[in-house]
Amino acid sequence: MRAFPRVLFDEAHSESWSIRREVAESMNPAHPDDNSYARAAGLLRGLGHTVTAHVEGPVTPALLHGHDVFVVAHPSAERWERTTGLGSPVFPVEELDAIEAYVAEGGGLIVLAECEQEKYGNNLADLLARFGVGVEHTTVQDPRYAYRGVATWVLGEPVAGDELLVGARRACFYRSGVLTGPEGASVLFATSPAADPAGRPLALAVRHGLGRVVVFADSDLFGDDSIGDLDHERLWGNVVTWAARLPRGESRDSGREPAVRELFEGLKAAVEGLRPLQAKDGSVAGDRDLAVGFVSGIVDHLVRLSPYFPQDADYHAAVLADLRKWVEQGLGVPDFLDSLNAFHPDEQREDGLEHLVVFPMYTQNGNLNRNIEAVWIRVIWPDWLAELERSRYDNPLFVPIAFEDFTAGYDTNSAVLFPETVAVRETPARFTWGGIFADREAARFRAVSRAAADTLKLELPPDAARLLASQELAQDTFVLWDLIHDRTHSHGDLPFDPFMIKQRMPYWLYSLEELRCDLTAFGEAVKLEAEGVPHARYVQIAVLFDRMFRFPITGARVRNYDGLGGQLMFAYLHKVDIVRWTDNRLTVDWSRLADGVADLRAEVEKLYRDGIDRSKLAHWLAAYELVSAYVEPHPASVWNKGVEALPVEGFPKAVVDAVLSDEFPLSMFFEALRRKLTDVIDSTKGIRA
Repeated sequence: MRAFPRVLFDEAHSESWSIRREVAESMNPAHPDDNSYARAAGLLRGLGHTVTAHVEGPVTPALLHGHDVFVVAHPSAERWERTTGLGSPVFPVEELDAIEAYVAEGGGLIVLAECEQEKYGNNLADLLARFGVGVEHTTVQDPRYAYRGVATWVLGEPVAGDELLVGARRACFYRSGVLTGPEGASVLFATSPAADPAGRPLALAVRHGLGRVVVFADSDLFGDDSIGDLDHERLWGNVVTWAARLPRGESRDSGREPAVRELFEGLKAAVEGLRPLQAKDGSVAGDRDLAVGFVSGIVDHLVRLSPYFPQDADYHAAVLADLRKWVEQGLGVPDFLDSLNAFHPDEQREDGLEHLVVFPMYTQNGNLNRNIEAVWIRVIWPDWLAELERSRYDNPLFVPIAFEDFTAGYDTNSAVLFPETVAVRETPARFTWGGIFADREAARFRAVSRAAADTLKLELPPDAARLLASQELAQDTFVLWDLIHDRTHSHGDLPFDPFMIKQRMPYWLYSLEELRCDLTAFGEAVKLEAEGVPHARYVQIAVLFDRMFRFPITGARVRNYDGLGGQLMFAYLHKVDIVRWTDNRLTVDWSRLADGVADLRAEVEKLYRDGIDRSKLAHWLAAYELVSAYVEPHPASVWNKGVEALPVEGFPKAVVDAVLSDEFPLSMFFEALRRKLTDVIDSTKGIRA
């Protein structure tokens, strides 16, 4: 799985634990669970991580370079523990140097120590000293705060507010030592005031250079016989995700030769030369001879580029014919129906496949004129997504794409390529595809969510932090979100056309439809996460952050249906105390989030089911009541005064005209957030991943 951490367990230094179950069984035939980290490795694989064991040879910079996390789990002399029996428990100095340099350059290190640490014959003390950490030779006892009544099974006291402990505030340390750490270390768990020794760190996290180190004073809590206790599974996932090297400077360059990019620059120049000569409907209103020259340039460059896109050969032939026909007919309103009918990216959903698209079209949330545009796109269709679409979320029209390059119509907020935007003589009987630029949506999400989290002092769980750090992970996350969202428009109880935005209806109905699809995507992601689909957890985070942060404060406040949907989601979660804004800090109760979103979704779906049996106006009023129960309407709203205040004659025009442009204004929370993030929002126009 691309964009997920690569984890390497060291088993070449007589470790007491193995991620290979068969090795643990040979180490301890009577009780392999006491030497097995197989479940811990399986949990990480379920999160999308790649997990392997290093079983022979030295730890070198080259070995570490290929991994994002390095785990050392209790090396020991054979006298004290059953071990892998591979190598010495002592790391030579050159290996210590390699590990230290690896962490300083951004790698993650997790070390699992033990009680009475000094007796085991390893040199973990030397390794940890490189990061300012020490392990005290002792065995903690705490009869008052013990797990299952065993005095040496110590329940760690969590440190309040640490993002590493989201969903993981209960942990048992079975026969544990205690730690010392450098200034600035984050103590995750400590012994209780009644313990011996009292108030001492049991687990801590340290930043070192660009990397991160996590140390536990006990190694048993993630063994096969203990990882299911308390919150150990979530703690383990949090720790490894947090420690993993963060992606930096990701590039998905297609690797095309410079000649192709040079030709595309020539195509762009011809398109941009034609642009000011075109009227809103796409016809040429300026110098026709000059326009003919630019169209000839478009034709020439497309002819030369087409061999590099053999999958588009038939489509390009049709585009060239439509361009020439347009010139022959005097450059009036363009008609590219024939080439539109020839373009079928839905039939070629192959990861990394590129298309060169040329159409006269407007761009949604971008350029409203039907100018000639050229856009070089790449399909995003990894195997795991293709299997989900095939087996579970059938959506044959959905084509997730990314930009390679584009003309000025896409140097805007537009993030879709839709056939209905193309200038044609007649509307096709049906549209067979729709393209969504997941790379642009992911880049916007990351920029705004990072800024919002900083502004609101929101402590990010490790998976959320990784999502905001990785364009590739965010991009794949948005592809899954979009797949489910797009499919939901045609599923479920639908009392009205899901695309009623084209009709004369109050805009909050479209707000609820878009929100319904996102709440469905969230709910499906909860199910998929339980089934082991690693991107599903990230879909939940993306829906929450994009809806709560970006949507309400992006764009004008005139019938902003996406903004209103975000306002409703935030207001609902705030009123049930799942999100809280206090002391200038936003907090999220992650343990209740899934249930809260499910409850909101139930309210929206009940509205839909009941709407089937209502008149249109009654349904509009019921939808208004649902929204206004959480989002305060404008004080001057006629709708908010009730049905008696609405005009009786002239339905539907009169009642729709009574809707204010900003029927549900931003709350003071969102007004403050918008002021602080305006520059960030503006900077995402035309953003490239």
